[in-house]
Amino acid sequence: MADVVTMDRIVALCKRRGFIFPSSEIYGGVGSTYDFGHYGVLLKGNVKAEWWRAMLQERDDVVALDSAILQHPRVWEASGHLAGFTDPLVDCRACGQRFRADQLSELQCPKKPSKHPGEHSECDLTEARDFNLMFETTIGPVKESGSVAYLRPETAQGIFINFKNVLQFSRKKPPFGIAQVGKSFRNEITPGNFIFRTREFEQMEMEFFVAPDEAPRWHDYWLKQRFGWYVDLGIRPDHLRLRAHDPDELSHYSAGTSDVEYLFPLTHSRKGDPDEGAGEAAAGNWWELEGIANRTDFDLTAHAEHSGEKLEYFDQASGQRYVPYVIEPAAGTDRATLAFLVDAYDEEEVAREGAGQGETRTVLRLHPRLAPIKAAVLPLVSKDGQPELAREVFATLRARVGLGMVEYDEGGAIGKRYRRQDEIGTPWCLTVDHQSLEDNTVTVRDRDSLTQERLPIDELADVLTERVQAPWTTPKLA
Repeated sequence: MADVVTMDRIVALCKRRGFIFPSSEIYGGVGSTYDFGHYGVLLKGNVKAEWWRAMLQERDDVVALDSAILQHPRVWEASGHLAGFTDPLVDCRACGQRFRADQLSELQCPKKPSKHPGEHSECDLTEARDFNLMFETTIGPVKESGSVAYLRPETAQGIFINFKNVLQFSRKKPPFGIAQVGKSFRNEITPGNFIFRTREFEQMEMEFFVAPDEAPRWHDYWLKQRFGWYVDLGIRPDHLRLRAHDPDELSHYSAGTSDVEYLFPLTHSRKGDPDEGAGEAAAGNWWELEGIANRTDFDLTAHAEHSGEKLEYFDQASGQRYVPYVIEPAAGTDRATLAFLVDAYDEEEVAREGAGQGETRTVLRLHPRLAPIKAAVLPLVSKDGQPELAREVFATLRARVGLGMVEYDEGGAIGKRYRRQDEIGTPWCLTVDHQSLEDNTVTVRDRDSLTQERLPIDELADVLTERVQAPWTTPKLA
């Protein structure tokens, strides 16, 4: 199967099939903001559910948290965001646009185009200055001194300031983690690449608290765990890599950070990669999906100093007190969703079902647990009692706990309905036909192999539930 995916095709599919739309489109849109439609909500919800499954259901050393978006301004003073969470900004006097000073090689003045992309010699640029990425707002009806607040730029700090609360109620001791999924906001100077980089985004973060001398071992452990999570959910291993940060890349709090990177079909790779600047039609470029950092004891120590509260752990066995080190796997929900979409996208030449003619089939080969719709119930024709029986099958399946979302569709030719479900990523289509009325069986069509089999209606719920939960390997590896 050829690797035919481009971001243009992903964006077109997302809009055509109701995954993702530009926000405020009827008013001309707002730059780099997007609304998730029905299937996008279901897909992203499944990504989050699988993350929670890995963090909570499959282990007993992590607890959940949902902290507030608005937090005390001193939280961001202690964390360093108020003073140091900046990007270098330059203005172009010719076009009025703003650019990141460290990304000028990837940009071009639209009013004074150069013959060479990335060349800014014709632009009239200001001197670079620091620009804080936090969105500022006010608490209360009147903007006055003391009312300034910020939309959180990350979910991690909400975990750190609740460390003492969680330690008291959870009956956990290091090593243990606190996990959170939630929205964050960064006033990016140059967002873009669809939902890869936006000003409003969702994070899946976990802070794992350990004894200081155990931090290197746990860092290695979480590197393997997080890389394996993407592979287990169907992303091809050769489209993933772990890349350790160079010393000059490390955040001020980090004793070591590695990124899980995915081979996105985006222009411009990380600086220094051999395929930097390759176009969209190329195989792709490496971009960050998730960072796994050893944050040391920086955050707990900083918040203890600024708040006056002791944020430490007392080991009753040894009689020692210490401030735990923190290992942080931090993933972007939207980026993960985009990676799963990109990796699942495929096109292939097939015979048109029911017509014998060739056509190009577009299909999302999503892992069944991620697929927005697990099964679609389709009457072959809208008469002869088939819709009534199909509705009964649909009602039975959607009531089945553990199966997931099921859809009913009776409008249009059966071939077009199959193609619609292929583009949504539905693993199985269940067709109710004349034979169904005679022997209570349906045709089960497999999305990936296009094979069809007859199964008894009273066995469908059990069979499909088992298939959704079973180990799965992407057909692109076959």
